[in-house]
Amino acid sequence: MLWSRGDTGRDVRELQARLRQVEWLFDGPTGTYDDLTERAVRGFQGKRGLPRTGRTDTVTWQRLLRMTREPGKWELYLMGGQPPAPPDPRCRTGRVLCVSKESRTLRWMIDGRTVSTMAVRFGSRYTPTREGVFKVYWKSRNHWSTLYDTPMPYAMFFSGGQAVHFSSDFAARGYAGASHGCVNVGDEAAVAALYAQVRTGDKVVVHR
Repeated sequence: MLWSRGDTGRDVRELQARLRQVEWLFDGPTGTYDDLTERAVRGFQGKRGLPRTGRTDTVTWQRLLRMTREPGKWELYLMGGQPPAPPDPRCRTGRVLCVSKESRTLRWMIDGRTVSTMAVRFGSRYTPTREGVFKVYWKSRNHWSTLYDTPMPYAMFFSGGQAVHFSSDFAARGYAGASHGCVNVGDEAAVAALYAQVRTGDKVVVHR
C-alpha cells in the first residue's frame, strides 16, 4: 500500500490532483488523505474492477498514472488553495481547534503539535461562519437542531448556535452544499475521535 486515510504530503496532493483530472474528486488538492479522497479512490477502483478498498495501492496508482498527466503547480496548489501554511499564531499554545477557511481544514492542536487534521465546510455567504477566537462552551453528542430540524451529532458549540459537528450532507455532497454557519465535518470517525478528546473550555480559532 502506498497511501491511505490520514496520510499527508506532496504525494497525496499529486494523487488528489490526478483524481481531479479524471473527475473523481472535485475539490482540493489539500495534501491530506481525508474521507473525500478515500471515497474518490474507492469509486475509481470500483469503476475499473479493482478491490474497492479506498486505499491507494501500487495497482491503483499505476492505473491512475496511465490515465492522467503530470500535474503542474496550478493543479497541485492553486486550484484548491495556496500551499499549506503554518498554523495561525493563535493556535500555537494550549488545546486548540484551529479552523482555516483558506485551506478548509480543521487542525486539532495541543501545545503547538498537530494531533489530527480533517476537511471541513463552512456557512454560505448568507449564513457565514464567524471568525475569531472562541471557546467550546458546550458539547452535545446526539444534538438535534430545533431551528433547522436536522441532526448535529458530535456538536462542539463555540459561538452561539455555531458548532463543529458531523454533517451527513457534507459526507454525501461535499462542497456542493454549505452549512448554516457551523463547521461541518464529513468524516464521522474522525469527528467522533475529536469529540472524545475535546474538553469544554478548549480554544477555537476560526481564521482565513
